Amino acid sequence: MSTGQGSAGNVLAAICSLFIPGLGQLVQGRVFKALIMFVLAAVLWIIWLGWIIHLWSIIDAAMFRRD
Repeated sequence: MSTGQGSAGNVLAAICSLFIPGLGQLVQGRVFKALIMFVLAAVLWIIWLGWIIHLWSIIDAAMFRRD
């Protein structure tokens, strides 16, 4: 898959993050960031602010650029 913003890999990762926060980062091989996204979203959904992390996860996956 190609890399960079708008690439097929990033679109797929963003779609994955749409369903489960952090799944897109996991698909991209960023395990630590995936864990952070998942845990933060889970904790913040308790007080109805998890949607912020959920959106951040989707945008982060879509805009990821491998160096």
